[in-house]
Amino acid sequence: MKKKNIILIGFMGVGKGTTARAFAKKYGVFNIDTDDLIESKENRSVRKIFKKEGEAAFRKMEQEVADWIECCVDGTLISCGGGFYQVKNLKKLGTVVLLDASYDWIYHRLSTAKNAQNKLAKRPLFSEPKKAKKLYAERAKAYEKVADVIINVEGKSMEELLKEIKKSTLKS
Repeated sequence: MKKKNIILIGFMGVGKGTTARAFAKKYGVFNIDTDDLIESKENRSVRKIFKKEGEAAFRKMEQEVADWIECCVDGTLISCGGGFYQVKNLKKLGTVVLLDASYDWIYHRLSTAKNAQNKLAKRPLFSEPKKAKKLYAERAKAYEKVADVIINVEGKSMEELLKEIKKSTLKS
């Protein structure tokens, strides 16, 4: 039986965490963030994990989180790191919702936020726009392929976005 979790995927900076927190508050559900879980378990930041152990080690940690979610979590909204879509059991975790937007919209969102310096620092890849754009292009089709629902977030208020997620996940 498919889990009743809602799994938010999408490119870094698209607003998965912000959306998850707003959804959880509005609809009274728990929400967890896969990067936060890893940081808590490892007692260090994703950035430090990448720097010390590399991407392969981090992806292994993501898979461990996915396995735990599959085993032990239901009825929860889960916001995922940008590369979490690659876990082998993603479809078993719940309804996969892609929050989609153009690279330019995402960059503008981050660079004009009140705490833009922190938002960009947390995502060091954005300091190299060519690399970030290339990664965005590589991931775009992969995100679409694994998503049960695709929601374009551009030009939508948070309220509209939350209603669309709620409506689309009730059907899935």
